[in-house]
Amino acid sequence: MAKKHTSAEGEKDLHASLLEPTIHKSNESIKEERGDENLWPRCQARKWTAVLFIGTCLLYCARMTLPVCSVSMAATFHWSKIDSGLALGGFFWGYCFTQILGGHVSDKMGGERVLFMSAASWALITASTPLLAQLGSHTLALVTVARVLMGLIQGVFFPSLASLCSQRVVEGERGFLMSTMHSGSHLGTLLAGGMESLMLDRYGWESLFYCTGFLSGLWVLVVWLCLLKGDVTPKQMEPKNDSSLPSKRWLSLFKKPSVWAMVFAHMCICSTSYTLLSWLPTYFKESFPNTRAWVYNVIPWLTAIPSALGGGFMSDFLITRGYSVAAVRKIMQFCAMGISSMFILPLSGGVTFTSAMIFISGAVGVMTFTSGGVSVNVQDLAPSCAGALYGFMNTMGAFMGLVLVSLSGYLIEVTLSWATVFSLITLINVTGLGIFLIFGDAQRVDLSDYCRVVMV
Repeated sequence: MAKKHTSAEGEKDLHASLLEPTIHKSNESIKEERGDENLWPRCQARKWTAVLFIGTCLLYCARMTLPVCSVSMAATFHWSKIDSGLALGGFFWGYCFTQILGGHVSDKMGGERVLFMSAASWALITASTPLLAQLGSHTLALVTVARVLMGLIQGVFFPSLASLCSQRVVEGERGFLMSTMHSGSHLGTLLAGGMESLMLDRYGWESLFYCTGFLSGLWVLVVWLCLLKGDVTPKQMEPKNDSSLPSKRWLSLFKKPSVWAMVFAHMCICSTSYTLLSWLPTYFKESFPNTRAWVYNVIPWLTAIPSALGGGFMSDFLITRGYSVAAVRKIMQFCAMGISSMFILPLSGGVTFTSAMIFISGAVGVMTFTSGGVSVNVQDLAPSCAGALYGFMNTMGAFMGLVLVSLSGYLIEVTLSWATVFSLITLINVTGLGIFLIFGDAQRVDLSDYCRVVMV
């Protein structure tokens, strides 16, 4: 009788033959292999979870300052839609280049200090953006450069977070942790929209950059004093038996269909999410000019927060109820890309403001289920190099996001219609989902020992 070998240590002990020395391991060796010496104690894990939730929130506040201010800045500096698309897309040019590096460094040294240094840098750039915009006549170029730098610095954040999750958190709690972090991103988007509604007319678009930069700097100070205790020197992680993937095996890793299905689905969901993040404020302001900005800047992201938490809880619950990990990842991704497309497609036609809000809120809400799908699938397939592989995924997603955000601006400028953009988003989502449903899996592929068929 043959049984598939899984990455879960409990199942490994249950199914492996006691006479097979290469499979059966003592509790001590299992504990050492899992790297328990690197796990956070529960009290410290709770502190870091709360702090990282706030950090993710501020990360997206900083990221969303330009999209929510783009209409006002375009009026001030006389930008066309193509100019706005270039400025908005500049972030993703930088975001593409530091993903793998950030994940690799975090895999080797731990992600806490990488996140700290990243946040300190993006706080400074955010607060400096209004000053750069006023330096000379080349405002578009200067703002685009600032966004490229922002992308370079923020590019290390989520790969470092994935690395932290695989190194510091037990397997059964990773899905909910990643969902919590993703809900922080939606709270940040909500706060950015709320601040725009409260501050833009009273204090000008510059105030959003100053406020977000100040809050991010305050977060950095709290992390430095309370958690890192003033020590920001990178430290080598405790060695594990599977702590790194040999260079010669990277090629075989990228030959796995399940890896490329995960990467492609992540590319698709990232690009469509980035496009909605970047262009929704403009869509609502132009299509429904008499509505209040806080409604469309707050409600969709307010819906996303409980949805993200509920999606993470549901994915972990289904796994504990006996569903296979692969099936759960595909169910969550179907919700994130399939059901969201059903909400987005009607926007291609004429809709009322109320209908548009319902469709957008529904789409944004179910798209958060990807945190229980491909976003955590990297830890199923390759936990030994989760940070670096997630960095590669995010690099590809950022590049496709750059193309789609810029292309959307061009299509809107040329066609004078939003229907083409929403139809394109739907097509990309459906394509990525189909590939993942066919080729996606959750069996570990980074080490040959975990891909064996065990004879009992």
